[in-house]
Amino acid sequence: MSFYGIGRGPARIFRRITMYKRTCFTLCLAALGATVASSATAQDGADEPRRTRVALGPQMVPSYPGSETLVLRPLFDISRAEAGEEFAFEAPDESFGFSVIRGNTFTFGPSLGLEGKRASDDVGGLPKVGFSVEFGGFAQLEVGENLRLRAEARQGVTGHDGFISVVSADYVIRDGDRQLLSFGPRVTMTDSKYQDAYFGISPAAASPGLLAYDADGGIQSVGATVGYIQQISSRWGIYSYAKYDRLVGDPGDSPVVVAFGSRDQFAGGIALTYTFGRGRK
Repeated sequence: MSFYGIGRGPARIFRRITMYKRTCFTLCLAALGATVASSATAQDGADEPRRTRVALGPQMVPSYPGSETLVLRPLFDISRAEAGEEFAFEAPDESFGFSVIRGNTFTFGPSLGLEGKRASDDVGGLPKVGFSVEFGGFAQLEVGENLRLRAEARQGVTGHDGFISVVSADYVIRDGDRQLLSFGPRVTMTDSKYQDAYFGISPAAASPGLLAYDADGGIQSVGATVGYIQQISSRWGIYSYAKYDRLVGDPGDSPVVVAFGSRDQFAGGIALTYTFGRGRK
């Protein structure tokens, strides 16, 4: 499973991330409680006990698309595996989701994306963009033992109200669950509604320093993600990732990005993992 304003004062940063911290922390506690309960039940009497790995830590991400400043948000991941099986690979930057169709190499299911709000003060008085919730689905294909291809498509139902899709490929090198390294390219595509929300300037909002700008949609960014998991003991481990995206096309040329943001988008995080249950190590 698995995101500015630092130069404008600690108090403002705190207000901006409080909602995310509270929401994510509550979800983490709920998921962790359910995980402990289910793992205990499995160990007490199930014929086929399952293992659960929970990761929790901090990550630094852009507060909204095109921003040049990073904010602190929680990094949370949860993985399940049947007894005797390895944890399935999940890229650290993929959206929340679960499988409803799973074959030997093909997987399909729903996905959920979240995007932070953009305040009007962040972009010189341009319209704000509210907190965005995106619903959609994903499909992924495993090519051989080391390569996974994945496509996600989501529609925003709040905030930007636009459409976003991400195509990715990951090359995976692993030593069971003891160590895993993944890396691969990313291409993000968005429609005109999404791009106008973050990168466009309407005639009504234009000013002498910010001329009207219409973003037509298309490829928004290209980049790459690296993930690394290291098991320290049978229970404890480290989960980490680093990501880079480069804004291209209309988003990259946007006056909003030139004046208030950056074409270079960085993200990264590190978390401590704990594994419940017994099985493969």
